[in-house]
Amino acid sequence: MAVTIDNRPTVFGDRVVITGTYEAADTEIDLSDFVSEIDMAQVIRTGAPPGPAEAYTVDGTSIKMTAATVAGQFFAIGRRS
Repeated sequence: MAVTIDNRPTVFGDRVVITGTYEAADTEIDLSDFVSEIDMAQVIRTGAPPGPAEAYTVDGTSIKMTAATVAGQFFAIGRRS
């Protein structure tokens, strides 16, 4: 299980945009090193088989997935910590 965060987050004002990837079986993407709260997040499956987005919720500074069945990418905007 490995979450990879792209090494160049985009900053505008007190907000930051973070992108990255996750592997199948990952259940949490912890962004607490970058944000004090997440305003918006999206998770997109990229691994086979293609299908609908994974079910996920935003919980404070983490994106929690119910069950990542294939690898994917994520995108989040939050308040910089």
